[in-house]
Amino acid sequence: MVMVSKHAVNEKGHLLIGGIDSTELAKTYGTPLFVYDLSLIRERARGFNNTFKEQNVQAQVAYASKAFSSVAMYQVMKQENLSLDVVSAGELFTALKAGFPVERIHFHGNNKSKEELLLALEHKIGCIVVDNFYELELLDTLTKEHNQKVNILLRVTPGVEAHTHDYITTGQQDSKFGFDLLNGQADKAFQEVYQHDYIQLLGLHCHIGSQIFETIGFKVAAEKLIKKMIEWYNSYGFLCTVLNLGGGFGIKYTEEDSPLEPSVYVREMIKVVKDLVEEVNLAMPEIWIEPGRSLVGDAGSSLYTIGSEKEVPDVRKYLAVDGGMSDNIRPALYGALYDAVIANKMGEKNVENYTIAGKCCESGDKLIEQISLPKAEPGDILAMFCTGAYGYSMASNYNRLVRPAVVFVENGKHQLAVRRETLEDIVHLDLPLSLEKE
Repeated sequence: MVMVSKHAVNEKGHLLIGGIDSTELAKTYGTPLFVYDLSLIRERARGFNNTFKEQNVQAQVAYASKAFSSVAMYQVMKQENLSLDVVSAGELFTALKAGFPVERIHFHGNNKSKEELLLALEHKIGCIVVDNFYELELLDTLTKEHNQKVNILLRVTPGVEAHTHDYITTGQQDSKFGFDLLNGQADKAFQEVYQHDYIQLLGLHCHIGSQIFETIGFKVAAEKLIKKMIEWYNSYGFLCTVLNLGGGFGIKYTEEDSPLEPSVYVREMIKVVKDLVEEVNLAMPEIWIEPGRSLVGDAGSSLYTIGSEKEVPDVRKYLAVDGGMSDNIRPALYGALYDAVIANKMGEKNVENYTIAGKCCESGDKLIEQISLPKAEPGDILAMFCTGAYGYSMASNYNRLVRPAVVFVENGKHQLAVRRETLEDIVHLDLPLSLEKE
């Protein structure tokens, strides 16, 4: 095995993923194919957990499963002693099917239905992150009807937004999520629950953005939440025992990205919280975080089979693959950038500039706008990196394309984690016409 441009390559000049020839994976399972290297996921999970242990801070690291959820992925997170962030009945049901410990499940969402809340109460999940007054009313009614207590966090909008290298503070954050910390909504929600017979308030939650490369946004948000917790303690004697600072830690999609190591984010969070509570002689709260992309994003790769090529003279060369926006909508949706290689030509020089196009019936179905690769031929395997977050989870059957298979690899072994859909799967919910023609 050798390294070519930071990628492991075998003696055939083929890309290795988790010690396995990527072209053999494509041959075995077909393409398009999502491949997750579990060793990278475990490394990240342990990095987060170990940092809290080294700092002697009680914590929960909850996998934000919107990044990618499946029974097998939840079981990996269970093995690594993580908690779980779910946002729907579907994700909760999947977690239950995976045998995930219910006491470590946190239920998010800005419009939880009565049925979803009942499912959460029925299975006695660990915590519900309450987002609005409507949800508080539902919980008030349901917990009383079922004579059942439930732990909650109040999600607040702290007036801090952070994305990549930038962060901003606003007087009142415009967000569909959470109780506003600055206009009195959070205080009103606190008044409704802090002495409730069934709803047990643990503390506060916020999430300030995604693909964040700096720590300052987290520090400013933590300061705002801690100050509110101190205010409630001084006014009511109520001590918040949990502070959830959300996720959004960035990963390296391309050479232009420069994320921090996960441990750096964690240490900065811990420091600002410790400093603030020590100033007023308060007990250190348990810190919860919710990494998703930073756990699975760069552990996932997409394999495609290259098909047609089209040259527009003096403009560009299109190279089409057998997937596209149906399995990765991020480039079309918000211009996400990716890197890629031809997996079976790792030893060859890059001699052509291509636009990687998908097969969906949309002009905007481009996975990569411009990339330099070896001369491509039909049947070559294109490997696109860092597709482990929001690829499969946002996949669709647009143009009635089947969703790809998902494979896990680790230490030279591989297994199917999600089978490829079939054409029969495409129509299995369809019903024939029953209305008579007039």
